[in-house]
Amino acid sequence: MSAHGAAALSTAELVAILLETGTCSASALDIARALLAGDPREGRPAGLRHLAEMSCHELQKFPGVGPAKAAKLKAALELGRRLAGSSLGRPQIRSPADAGQLLMEEMRYLDREHFRVILLNTRNHVIGVDRVSVGSLASSVVHPREVFKTALARSAAAVILVHNHPSGDPTPSREDLDVTGRLVQAGRLLGVEVLDHIIIGDNAFVSLRERGAWGA
Repeated sequence: MSAHGAAALSTAELVAILLETGTCSASALDIARALLAGDPREGRPAGLRHLAEMSCHELQKFPGVGPAKAAKLKAALELGRRLAGSSLGRPQIRSPADAGQLLMEEMRYLDREHFRVILLNTRNHVIGVDRVSVGSLASSVVHPREVFKTALARSAAAVILVHNHPSGDPTPSREDLDVTGRLVQAGRLLGVEVLDHIIIGDNAFVSLRERGAWGA
């Protein structure tokens, strides 16, 4: 790594550096490969997504990974998420892709449906992201009162609705379409325009406005 830089290392080698040491029977690289191997029985894909989805308790089930190493791995993954989502100043939303990428790395690995609202000023600059609710594996219950409460308090001119599908498939459900229609109507009554509803999957997203699934 010192000679060639971090980009020259494989994912397993980078994880091995965080682990620092192995066990009597396995090197740090062996443990890293096991951590990244995934679990087909549980439907978990191999790679960083599998690692990111595991809790500290689950990480400690691997031989050679104790509380300190598990905490170090989770801290490194969280720093990566925060860096991916950070930007200088107030980002401006010019397209559905801008909105999707703003929250993609933060939301693509969540194991429950989370509903968030991007708050925008009159020039579509982001003035905040409100975490509205956390649901079950398959749904997130939202009420217009909670969706627009922070938007009204911060005098947002418009909002973009965002939620994730833990399955990784961002295809909208009937419930997604119904909720969107209700929230678009509520926004009109309150004077806060709902510009779009973004559904985030695993490195993919769907814009309901682009799909034409919008309240009339």
